[in-house]
Amino acid sequence: MPESYIKRILSARIYDLAVETPLDHAELLSERLGHNVLIKREDLQPVFSFKVRGAYNKLLQLNEEEKKRGVIAASAGNHAQGLAMAARHLGVQATIVMPRTTPAIKAEAVKRRKAKVVLVGDTYDEASAHAQALIEKHGMVYIPPFDDRDVIAGQGTVALEILRQHPGPIHAVFIPVGGGGLAAGMAAYIKYVRPEIKVIAVEPEDAACLAVAMDKGRRVTLPEIGIFADGAAVAQIGKETFRVLRQTVDAVVTVSTDEICAGIKDIFEDTRSIAEPAGALAVAGLKRYVENLATEIDPRAALIAVHSGANTNFDRLRYISERTEIGEGREAILAVTIPERPGSYREFCSLLGKRSITEFNYRYSGEVQGSVNDAHIFVGLQITPGADDRAELIQSLEVKGYKVVDMTDNEMAKLHIRHMVGGHAPTSLANELVYRFEFPERPGALTNFLSKLASHWNITFFHYRNHGAAYGRVLVGLQMPANESRLLEQSMKELNFRFWDETENDAYRFFLA
Repeated sequence: MPESYIKRILSARIYDLAVETPLDHAELLSERLGHNVLIKREDLQPVFSFKVRGAYNKLLQLNEEEKKRGVIAASAGNHAQGLAMAARHLGVQATIVMPRTTPAIKAEAVKRRKAKVVLVGDTYDEASAHAQALIEKHGMVYIPPFDDRDVIAGQGTVALEILRQHPGPIHAVFIPVGGGGLAAGMAAYIKYVRPEIKVIAVEPEDAACLAVAMDKGRRVTLPEIGIFADGAAVAQIGKETFRVLRQTVDAVVTVSTDEICAGIKDIFEDTRSIAEPAGALAVAGLKRYVENLATEIDPRAALIAVHSGANTNFDRLRYISERTEIGEGREAILAVTIPERPGSYREFCSLLGKRSITEFNYRYSGEVQGSVNDAHIFVGLQITPGADDRAELIQSLEVKGYKVVDMTDNEMAKLHIRHMVGGHAPTSLANELVYRFEFPERPGALTNFLSKLASHWNITFFHYRNHGAAYGRVLVGLQMPANESRLLEQSMKELNFRFWDETENDAYRFFLA
């Protein structure tokens, strides 16, 4: 029974290495959701993750003979760092088998702590199988990342701290789940000490091994899993962790990649910490829970989310930032069909009013037998979250006669097509000049810019992306006689926009001309 963990958790002597992390009030998120949101800051552990708790507690239980044999683990990264740090602290040699998909920042951190790193396979399960083969060959002691009583007890100390740090009313605690070690330890303690508190497990939609197991009443191996939230990319929930969780968890919430990215932004805005995707799972799940059950939550009771880790590669932030606006419900991605004739582009933009445009992609495709073609534009638009703004926007465009396809939830469109819209110009296109512009990013600036262009010349392609910077950047093709280029330059000078003639740029000539 889960009660058997209470003594193990209370007797875990981990604080000569692990630290008691703060429980921070998320002021901005609390204000937005209308509830008291607290974040347990496990990103502030020495290895920037809760995993050091369980790994160190397990090593403390080994006898001297086991320590001399050395230890080994399979890990997507955070357990590896925790074990490497714990082993070095106790003078034990550690070998870590990691999936090749592990972020470099995690692998390098393990090496810095003097553990041997072996990269095998693309998932945790493949790495785990290789680790077992090495155990057979070399006799090392296996330290599981989650499916072990001492590891689970070590992770359970997170709940012990939370309940001591916040003795007041708590509606629910949201816990990220990969293999289930953190959730099992925390849930066992919470349900024994404060059974009225709801325990909500949170998983990525594309790696929801606990949700499937709870639904089936047994452990199930997922045929494939997503690896965006690599710290939770586990195909099967642990045997011991499932035994505990099926008795202690009140609900399992699954969240999308976009929602995880939005959670990363929420954590950053309140703490200035950059969570890894798995680290933001609990916040993403908390937001989904509030959205679905807001009226059932006592506003006096706290909602607590575990920020479980901050080990992410810096170069992933570009992708995370791109997906955040959609995850927050602040951006709609649309494919809109407009008549391909001079002025139609400007007419479309005029319908948007003061609504901010986040992206606009278009490429002229020419005329067929002298008639006007349809042009397909790819557009990102700022919308109001938590309302029907997207549906109203689409309806307003359709009323004006535009054909609209909503691509906000189209994974391929978000991952690939938004960066691939365009192509080579038709052979019939003549007198195309290419310019690059910069203009101050403010409401109406893009429409003002287009008004100057579209009133004089046919726009043949257009790319604009709002990056949140002070200046908007546009690359545009214009069909005009070369002797009119001075008129264009004069128009831009009147607007005080910077511009460059890119007609001879190799990138244009290779891919668009």
